[in-house]
Amino acid sequence: MDKKIAELHIYRESLALLTDLYQLTMVYGYWKAGIAERQAVFHLNFRKWPFKGGFAIAAGLESAVGFIQSLKFSESDLSYLGTLKDNRGEPLFEKAFLDFLASFSFSCDVDAMEEGSLVFPYEPFLRVRGPIWQAQLLESALLNLINFQTLIATKAARICLSAHPDPVVEFGMRRAQGIDGAIAASRAAFIGGCESTSDVIAGKLFGIPVRGTHAHSWVMAFDEEKVAFETFANIMPANCVMLIDTYDSIQGAKRAVEVALSLKEKGFELSGVRLDSGDLARLSIEIRKILDNAGFYKAEIMASNELDEYLIQDLKQQGAKISIWGVGTSLVTGRGQSALDGVYKLSAIQDEKGQWQPKLKLSEQTAKVTNPGILQVRRFFDGTFYTGDVVYDELDQIKDPSKGIDHFDPNHQRDFTGVEHEDLLKPIFRKGKLVYDFPELPLIRSRAIQELQRLPSSMERFTNPQPYFSGLEKHLYQKKLKIIAEMRKK
Repeated sequence: MDKKIAELHIYRESLALLTDLYQLTMVYGYWKAGIAERQAVFHLNFRKWPFKGGFAIAAGLESAVGFIQSLKFSESDLSYLGTLKDNRGEPLFEKAFLDFLASFSFSCDVDAMEEGSLVFPYEPFLRVRGPIWQAQLLESALLNLINFQTLIATKAARICLSAHPDPVVEFGMRRAQGIDGAIAASRAAFIGGCESTSDVIAGKLFGIPVRGTHAHSWVMAFDEEKVAFETFANIMPANCVMLIDTYDSIQGAKRAVEVALSLKEKGFELSGVRLDSGDLARLSIEIRKILDNAGFYKAEIMASNELDEYLIQDLKQQGAKISIWGVGTSLVTGRGQSALDGVYKLSAIQDEKGQWQPKLKLSEQTAKVTNPGILQVRRFFDGTFYTGDVVYDELDQIKDPSKGIDHFDPNHQRDFTGVEHEDLLKPIFRKGKLVYDFPELPLIRSRAIQELQRLPSSMERFTNPQPYFSGLEKHLYQKKLKIIAEMRKK
């Protein structure tokens, strides 16, 4: 929950129950088994390339931090949990456990990649270390908050790459999945590179620039299209973008020009026109000529109508004269991939003597085998582009973790010795105290744009992008194989 979202009524109540029941049954089990305070480490990562592309943009961290900071079990939460029954009709949780929850005070360490950072599959971009019951309790909410915003920020980045250098306006609030889906999508879309949003509450909460003029209903409310344009121009002469496709786009453009000429006599310029249907390439070319012939060289042509990165790319290749792109449904719903397959897995736990024990999950699917240890991600940079990432285990205390092995291809190895680098998981909480100072949202957006500039264009292709190298540090890779072999003997 972003701190500013607390202004919304939905967030004025406790969100401690924003979780799956099995998190609470496991927490109850840890408590009953006497190991609730045992130190453990969990990592959040995803496994599949979003939209079959070559990158993702990390987002949602500030929202997750806001959730953690306000996390507590209210009396109504505990009262509700007290009504839950097991299969015998007995209370699912005993009262002493509910009293334990009532005293919750967050005390974990959290490290994470900064919002706007590039992130790749199988790399942890958030790490929680602390009492196992607290770290476990966070799983569902963290995945909910970070998966969605990362997915939408990535979609926005792809759309903005296709539209470059033209600006993209996020238009999706009415098609988003619910109130929170709309607000979170507007925030994530801005991080991913969108210039502005039509969502006014997102503008208020996050300081995102807002754009909007009128809809078809405005034109239809008048007997004549020209009268609708004239009325709107007189009311908002300095914000005059006319929607011209209610009846006939070409005739609409000509009427908009007639009105704009009279507007110009009053000292105002036509800001632009918008197309929301039809052959956008052909129409925009013809309308550009109409505008230019009337002397409105600076008037912009905005297009909407179910746009995505592929259609924008195609329209540009056709020579469309569109200078602003309004993207809605495809952006805020992450069309092409309904969800980011983020997971949150235990990777290390202390035994009764306080010694760290690495943990991993086995699976018949190689892609679902997790990585053990207290993990960090080191990114290497040649001065122009990022050249690769190496995931290493801090428990190994490797002096120079610069030799990486591909997660699934041991023959694909890279040695980054001597290459400039940075460790990406930054301290966010220490012993429950927030230690990270979040930048303003425009700075997060700027980071995302700069990050993409550090990827070769071949890795930004929408079809068959060149893979970015991301692998395990060689000692971690070998340790993982050893643990797998030992577990399969049992």
